[in-house]
Formats: sequence, C-alpha cells, structure tokens
Amino acid sequence: MAQPNNTLLLITGAAGFIGSCTVEYLTQLGYNNLVIVDDFLKEAKQANWSQKTYTEKVDRAHLETWLQNNHSPIGAIIHLGARTDTTEFDYSVHEKLNVAYSKMLWSYCSSNDIPFIYASSAATYGDGSLGYNDDHEVPFQLQPLNPYGVSKNEFDKWALQQSASSKAWAGLKFFNVYGPNEYHKGRMASVIWHSFNQINDTGLVKLFKSHKPDFADGQQLRDFVYVKDVVQVIAWLLSNMLAATWNSVNSGLFNLGTGEARSFYDLAANTFKALNLSPNIEFVPMPEDIREKYQYFTEANMQKLRSVGYPHQFYSLEEGVQDYVANYLQSLKIY
Repeated sequence: MAQPNNTLLLITGAAGFIGSCTVEYLTQLGYNNLVIVDDFLKEAKQANWSQKTYTEKVDRAHLETWLQNNHSPIGAIIHLGARTDTTEFDYSVHEKLNVAYSKMLWSYCSSNDIPFIYASSAATYGDGSLGYNDDHEVPFQLQPLNPYGVSKNEFDKWALQQSASSKAWAGLKFFNVYGPNEYHKGRMASVIWHSFNQINDTGLVKLFKSHKPDFADGQQLRDFVYVKDVVQVIAWLLSNMLAATWNSVNSGLFNLGTGEARSFYDLAANTFKALNLSPNIEFVPMPEDIREKYQYFTEANMQKLRSVGYPHQFYSLEEGVQDYVANYLQSLKIY
C-alpha cells in the first residue's frame, strides 16, 4: 500500500465531525499536505479544526474557484462535507449542498482522474424493507424517509450512471457514527453524546418509546460505528487508491457500519457503565415530526468491503463507548 507522502489531499467538511477526525488521523499517519474545506465561520466548529495541521483552508463557497485556479497536482479528494440534518425538510437545501456540490467535485475528479471518496448514508435505505445491501441495483429502488436521505440517494444514483469517472472512487454509506468532535451537532449528535449529558445533568437517560408493536421500548436497533473505525476505512481506501492498487472494478458504493445491530438500550446502558454507574433509563414518546420517518432497524451488510480486502476489525459497542466516554466526553477532548 502507498506510504504517506507530500501528496496534496483535499478534504471537505473538515471542520465537521467525521471530517475533522479524518484530518487528524491522516496527519497521524504522516500525510502532511492537507487542504481543508468547510464553512469556517461557524464558531461551534472552531475547536475541531483550529489546532489541526494543514497546508491551506478554503471556504466551501469558494472551492470551485479555488480548483479552477489550482495548479498543484491533487492526490485525492475526500468529500465529507454535507448538510446532515435529517429534520431539515426543505429539499432545496440538501439538493444544493449534497447533490449539486458533489456533482461539481465528481466532475472535477473525473476530468483530472483524481481518486474520489465521498460520504453517502444509511439514510438512503429508508425503512429497510429492501434490506441493507450495497449492490448497485438497490439505490434505484430505495425510498428514503427524509430529504437528507433522498439527496444522498440521488447522488449515489447519479454517480452510478456516469460513464465518466476517475478510475478510483468510493461512496461510503455511513451508518450511525458516534465519537469525539460531534460536540457541535446538538440535536443531531449521537445518542451517546445525549446520554452522557443527560446523566451529568439529571442522572437519568431518556430514550424514545417504540411506536411499533414488534419493537419493545428501547429495543430499536441501529448499526452504531465508532468514528475511529470510519477514518481507518477512509485511510485504507486512500492508501490503496494512491498506490494504484484500486481500480474501476473495485470502485462503487460500500456500506460502512460494524455489521451488527445493537439496541439503544444497550448504548445507554454502556454509557452508564463507562461512568461506573447503574443504568437509570426512562422511555418518552418520540417527537411527532420524526415518528413516521424513523428507522427502527439498520444493519450494514459488510461483505462487500471485506471482499475488496479490508482487513481490520471494528470496535464493539462496548469498546467504542468506553473509549469515547473515558477519553473524550469526560474532558470534552477534541480528537
């Protein structure tokens, strides 16, 4: 695999949750020529990027102009910037940031044969009635439950239909990612983040009641994946692409979860355990604005990523929660 070098890497969403963790991990691996892209005026995100090592930062609104004027060879573009708010129901917001912006980057990479790694989402799978398989026929049948999921699926479909692409690309369908650097996300932060704060404030965690008879309260199931696993997958893909051991046959969509669904009760209970406390959990009605759009079960089929050679094991929920709580949440440490 390719060794880290001075190759220019461009990372969008670099002030966000997964993007900032990716910047840090690549820096730790020895990549030392990073151009970071985001809306850097958002004060809540400043801690995520202000202490990072990078060559240049570019405002996302100016990226297309920057690319047109850039004459340095770009080794790869890692596109993690997106509007990720699943409660934003104005599709035009998602279409602009998640579809049109992504098409611009795809086209640039295609024209210049630059490896392209981008963030898709498990939200594309909708209610899960078609399963969670990342083959390339499924996106054209999916019916996501919210505009965010629709926008991600629309770009996936568009990408799969393009005759022109860089030889090396991957769209990563992130499942429920949790971990450090999500402190700015508020309502959209992971249930672990919310649980930790509720425990500190009240000694109690509130979880949503189930509004489906086949799921008990707290037994809604999700594939929770630790952000340290996510960035390791991104770095592994990048290394293979830079080494030219990745080609158009390998390129496509890939699930990125652990492959094991766990309950929200397990998640909350493990947050208590990481704080050396006994679980104290109460169930409350789910907000009506998301009740009909709620995924009760997600579980990534991870066979495809394994089939192209991904070798590493994933954190268990117990291991990930323990690391997140003990090493980051208790001190609000940035990764």
